Amino acid sequence: MQHKIEEIIHLFNQTFESTFQTRLVKGDDEPIYLPADESNCYHRVVFAHGYYASALHEIAHWCIAGAARRLLEDYGYWYCPDGRDETQQAKFEVVEVKPQAVEWGLAVAAGFPFQVSCDNLNGVEPDRLAFQKKVYDQVGIYLSQGFPPRAETLMKALAKHYGISMPLSIKDFEFKGRVEDAEITCRLHR
Repeated sequence: MQHKIEEIIHLFNQTFESTFQTRLVKGDDEPIYLPADESNCYHRVVFAHGYYASALHEIAHWCIAGAARRLLEDYGYWYCPDGRDETQQAKFEVVEVKPQAVEWGLAVAAGFPFQVSCDNLNGVEPDRLAFQKKVYDQVGIYLSQGFPPRAETLMKALAKHYGISMPLSIKDFEFKGRVEDAEITCRLHR
């Protein structure tokens, strides 16, 4: 299945532009969330370099951010760039579990491969397998209690567009818990 950046932009904007005054925008560099201001009447979820995976990740953060946070640049979140020490990496992973679980749900709904991001290539070696397990466990919680409402809305739009059966179940998510194969992939059931 081919995933074009124009598709995710169109689906996001069609779904949220009028109700949330928010647009998904292809960026040239680092991703960022920019609230509306005097020169832009729309909030902007800017994803990096035109990558579909980056769009899903940035959308996931937007789906979790509350109304007050959506008025702040980058939602007012703490971010420590690549090169984190062990303490900084642990804090990063705590705040990334829920967004990455939402991202995984969006990816499965779009039939797009998903892999967790520890996002620390130049810092302490993260325990990727343990982080993946936390994200997988959060997916299970979302499946039983419901994904955040905006995520659920977009998941339905993605699934309809890409022909993926809804609702999703834990069988649609696969956790490969082997260190030598420490990655998460999605398995689609149509």
